[in-house]
Amino acid sequence: MKREDITYMGAGPAALPTDVLAQAAEALQNYEQTGLGIAEHSHRSELATNILNTTKANLAGFLDVPSNYEILMMQGGGSGQFDATVYNIVSAWVEKQRQKILKERGEISEEDLVKELRKKVESELRLDYLVTGSWSLKASQEAIRLLGPEYINIASDARKFNNGKFGKIADESTWTLSPKPSMVYMCDNETVDGVEYPNFPKVLEPSESENDPFVVGDFSSNILSRRIPVQNYSVVFFGAQKNLGCAGVTGIIIRKDLLVSCPPLILRKLGLPVAPAVLDYCVTAKNNSLYNTLPMFDVYLAGQVLKKLLATFPDKVNGQQAEAQRKAEMIYAALDAYPEVFQVVPDKSVRSRMNICFRVIKGGNIDEAEKNFLKGAVERGLTGLKGHRSVGGIRASNYNAIPISGAEKLVAYLKEYAQA
Repeated sequence: MKREDITYMGAGPAALPTDVLAQAAEALQNYEQTGLGIAEHSHRSELATNILNTTKANLAGFLDVPSNYEILMMQGGGSGQFDATVYNIVSAWVEKQRQKILKERGEISEEDLVKELRKKVESELRLDYLVTGSWSLKASQEAIRLLGPEYINIASDARKFNNGKFGKIADESTWTLSPKPSMVYMCDNETVDGVEYPNFPKVLEPSESENDPFVVGDFSSNILSRRIPVQNYSVVFFGAQKNLGCAGVTGIIIRKDLLVSCPPLILRKLGLPVAPAVLDYCVTAKNNSLYNTLPMFDVYLAGQVLKKLLATFPDKVNGQQAEAQRKAEMIYAALDAYPEVFQVVPDKSVRSRMNICFRVIKGGNIDEAEKNFLKGAVERGLTGLKGHRSVGGIRASNYNAIPISGAEKLVAYLKEYAQA
């Protein structure tokens, strides 16, 4: 098969626009007639700095990122951010308490300062996790591994409201948030389970109080697909390999006032972990994301995707959001039209626009039916539809690079299969 014959709906790494790849292939050999490919240029060269700064500016422009936020480019993917968010938020929270004590007490010995901080940490340091699927679950497990269970509060576990399985987001009235959470962590779109928050949680909307928690959002699988109320978050992060580019670079949007850290010596005395330099937001920001060798080809590719999006959608992310919604509605309508053949996994109220998860129940033997469905899909040039190994089923990933015609192609096959 040729590339144009395939509609790849894998969950990630995702398909990329063909014209962007063609341009990138040329840049990989000889970037702007320099005689060197983009991956061969020094990450500290003026050329690389221009690529990085342009990519960051285009990301800020496409998403309308407020000026009081900084954009960082790091490595380690979303999984690396499970660690980075804990290290950095804990450090920023402790530093906030340290400064408050110093302001109130004035002169104070380091020994007394550490004693007061220890009391604060033991009584108030709580990281709340909203577990709505496999990725937020992994994030919470990593936090427990780093800090210990005494500092982690699972404020909501969606499985308790859905017969032990993911597929719903529990009503906010059931959430057991800490009285003054230091951080609240949420995954906006669960790639494995096909669950997406329809809106930002009302209970987490900022009140301009100094007790507002640091809210962290994982947008790895729906970044650039809808407007984000960035001002409601302290940190937004996302791997590039779904909607932005290829695996290798991770984006972080962080409120600038969080770019503070507690001295490592204090953290060690409190028994709290110190961030490795490569995961430290402050170190990354001070070095314009170039503390260590940033994969410039990955940054360049993300920049080209953003350039194409900005040219395609004059109204920026709003235009891409409308297209993503249109494609998702088309596919869900086809699935809902044949309830005796297809069963959408998540609850209707939280269906993901990006990762459409369903089972094929035609004939009663689900395993056999899904095998046949996937075989027929491949024959028609629809690939990457197999569900995640942990849950099985079918998963159609409706990322930005999937054109309307790609969604229509899947819809046509769904109807053909159902009517056969």
